Amino acid sequence: MKNKPDDRKDNVDKIQHHISNTIQNFNATEETIEKTDDEKSKKELEQKNDRREDAINGMKSEIRDEAIDKANGYK
Repeated sequence: MKNKPDDRKDNVDKIQHHISNTIQNFNATEETIEKTDDEKSKKELEQKNDRREDAINGMKSEIRDEAIDKANGYK
């Protein structure tokens, strides 16, 4: 069995796509929080968005690293 070569050419684009999707989900959840009267649901949704913020920050850091590696020819 041969291993596939490491093809990272589109990693920056993929990560950016994931960031965009996560931001959309974050914003949709914020709208739901505003409309919800159930305090338990609000708290759960706020916690979910806290995790999304952490994920977005991690992805932004990863995209910076990938962009640097891409500029350096993935050495």
